[in-house]
Amino acid sequence: MKASLYHVQVNVRDRRVSLPFYRALFEALEFRLIHDGPDAAGFPDGRTSLWLLETPAEHRPQGYHRKRTGLNHVAFRVAHREDVDRFAAEFLPPRGIKSLYGTPREFPEYRPGYYAVFFEDPDRVKLEVAHIPEPGER
Repeated sequence: MKASLYHVQVNVRDRRVSLPFYRALFEALEFRLIHDGPDAAGFPDGRTSLWLLETPAEHRPQGYHRKRTGLNHVAFRVAHREDVDRFAAEFLPPRGIKSLYGTPREFPEYRPGYYAVFFEDPDRVKLEVAHIPEPGER
């Protein structure tokens, strides 16, 4: 049976900090807000949804680290290499967000033409906006 990714849930330490960040991020990436309640916020792109839930207090002390077992990062694919550059220039600096790994740049070790910017959310969850060329495109 064929399946597709339906949704991803990200637990955030403090919705008051993370929700404004994710609202702006998802607006820039053309996701829309479909649910904004006291316990969750949901953002679909028409195929996949991302949901934000506040981490229960008893689990907050451990914090998040992408090198532990579990989620390492979430990547968003854009249609054009220029979209990565525009996102990096228009979204990150106004929010004081620094890119990781000297990005945006190419990652030929992933795939020819793979071009991405990496950055972190307020809880240090690594995020990526990437252009991956279709076969024959460069």
